[in-house]
Amino acid sequence: MSLTNEQLSFLKKIVDSSRVWIGEEIGEDYSHDELGGVSGYPDILIKVLSTEEIAAIMKYAYEQEIPVVVRGSGTGLVGAAVAIKGGIMLETTMMNHILELDEENLTVTVEPGVLLMELAKYAEDHQFLYPPDPGEKSATIGGNVSTNAGGMRAVKYGVTRDYVRGMTVVLPNGTIEHLGGKIVKNSSGYSLKDLLIGSEGTLAIITELILKLVPLPEKSVSLLIPYAKMEDAIGAVPEIIRLKSSPTAIEFMEREVICFAEEFLGKKFPDTKNPAYLLLTFDGNSEAQVEREYDKVAGYCLEHGALDVFLVDTPERKDAVWSARGAFLEAIKASTTEMDECDVVVPRNRIAEFIRYTHELAMKYDIRIPSFGHAGDGNLHIYICRDKLDEQVWKEKLEKVFEEMYEKAAEVGGAVSGEHGIGFAKKEYLREQIGEEQIRIMRGIKQVFDPKGLLNPGKVISGE
Repeated sequence: MSLTNEQLSFLKKIVDSSRVWIGEEIGEDYSHDELGGVSGYPDILIKVLSTEEIAAIMKYAYEQEIPVVVRGSGTGLVGAAVAIKGGIMLETTMMNHILELDEENLTVTVEPGVLLMELAKYAEDHQFLYPPDPGEKSATIGGNVSTNAGGMRAVKYGVTRDYVRGMTVVLPNGTIEHLGGKIVKNSSGYSLKDLLIGSEGTLAIITELILKLVPLPEKSVSLLIPYAKMEDAIGAVPEIIRLKSSPTAIEFMEREVICFAEEFLGKKFPDTKNPAYLLLTFDGNSEAQVEREYDKVAGYCLEHGALDVFLVDTPERKDAVWSARGAFLEAIKASTTEMDECDVVVPRNRIAEFIRYTHELAMKYDIRIPSFGHAGDGNLHIYICRDKLDEQVWKEKLEKVFEEMYEKAAEVGGAVSGEHGIGFAKKEYLREQIGEEQIRIMRGIKQVFDPKGLLNPGKVISGE
């Protein structure tokens, strides 16, 4: 649909006109997310500043039946923040204030446009840790909550859902509601707060968050462990976890991806001569405690196929290793003409089998499929690269590779997405995996929250 001049004029009166863009005034960046596979322009872009402003806009949108999409930094990969139905786009990046640090209740209250890296630094400056650590540090907290982002520290600390204590939201009809709070436990009816986490902006608009913090560990050390084969590297992970050493992160990576990152960043990685690597981090409140934990793991790995163990304990080494790990997505993207991503999650003991299967698919379809991921929780990041393929061949191969990968994920007991969400790009794969009955229940939930289907239409639920 296209908004009428009367509707556009009314919306321009709700907020300051300097924060409103219409039609051709809207920049190309707002037509897609970071991956760029899904595209569409809103009729009007509004940079919002407050809960009350959003409520006023939603009240009018509800009356006029105008679709609304919420966007943070636009770092998503599945088209969730793309206005495929036109209408209103609300950008929350100016709602970027840290409102309160409660040191007694170990909570921080923030607006949704606060960037993950800003929150992480603020917490550390006050001797606290916000544990969720997705690779994209320039994502907004609102986006992290909307996708239930995980990240590298999930193996020890859990995912975003585990750190959301409360939220303020605006419902599609413009009503403001407060869910949860600073309380630790709550058995008072259905948990609407938890239902909204991971709902990708389809049920309500998050305007404020109360997040749990933990005390900042005194010591943190990483190990970089090379292997001759990826199967050996990933095969060690279940046993590492059984050692009760509590690593903060267990990442796997292949040499090809590391070399892309080196070239992309112009920085040298400590070691690139081996085919496969594990990267582990340990944290704790004393050097002796952390050393005991990583010594146990290093010893086990060296006895079971590891070629070496590199201690990553200086600022220089940490920067070289973790800046490379953080740049993997951008580095792979820079190495090809176009790509798409699969972020399935599988049981830890099936990771090696799944990665081996992606190598078989790469050979079968003569297409490049680099990967890396969170070995500690089974969340894999697999990229299908177009390179020099023409448009038609690329689309045909991409469809077949995706079909077979998602079938394999279901076969080994996995799920479509570990942390990036479903958005528009993956909703058919979700339907195929979970079946019509669960989709029916999800549609029912959507209908209760959003009876007119205005919030982020066409996302998550196939056939909507």
